[in-house]
Amino acid sequence: MTVQLTLEELRFDENGLIPAIVQDAVSKTVLTLAYMNKESLKMSFETKETWFWSRSRQELWHKGETSGNTQRIVSISCDCDGDALVVQVVPNGPACHTGAYSCFAGEMLGTSEERQSTTESDRFAILGELEQLIAAREAERPEGSYTTYLFEKGVDKILKKVGEEAAEVIIAAKNRSAEELRYEASDLIFHLLVLLREQKLPLDEVLTELQRRR
Repeated sequence: MTVQLTLEELRFDENGLIPAIVQDAVSKTVLTLAYMNKESLKMSFETKETWFWSRSRQELWHKGETSGNTQRIVSISCDCDGDALVVQVVPNGPACHTGAYSCFAGEMLGTSEERQSTTESDRFAILGELEQLIAAREAERPEGSYTTYLFEKGVDKILKKVGEEAAEVIIAAKNRSAEELRYEASDLIFHLLVLLREQKLPLDEVLTELQRRR
């Protein structure tokens, strides 16, 4: 666990609390907003799992203590004013009490035109969206989902599918079929993203490696 702060640097509010934004370290999805006090932060350091202060119950709570949906901490950092935290975690299941992967799983605000404009500004935005969707499927395991099926079967099944799709890409290329190649390449990319999620390797790290090689 990388810690980029000291307790003395932080500015707790009049109730002794500081907001903590919890983010999936792999997909970069914001999972929830919770509050910590000095004791819960100390427990988070010691156990390397998230502990918070419940404002409704007025007590410490260990995320996942009853549900099993714990969050392993990768890093904790504070903002420039020292009055807010970002906690990057590897979640073991959904973050939300509703069973959703993220507490921010609702509709994006703004008009459909604004949302479309934002998406079109990045030609690779679909990769980020797909990475987040796969992360949600792993956490929530909705019944009937093909991605759920892959995660439940485990790494051997995922590896088999990556191998099969890679072979089909080769066959499509040998057939000189652009349509077939487009379809099979999409399958390969999808299954590769599932494998990266199963291995807890962020797509960002792959992109960084490509940048380094360039």
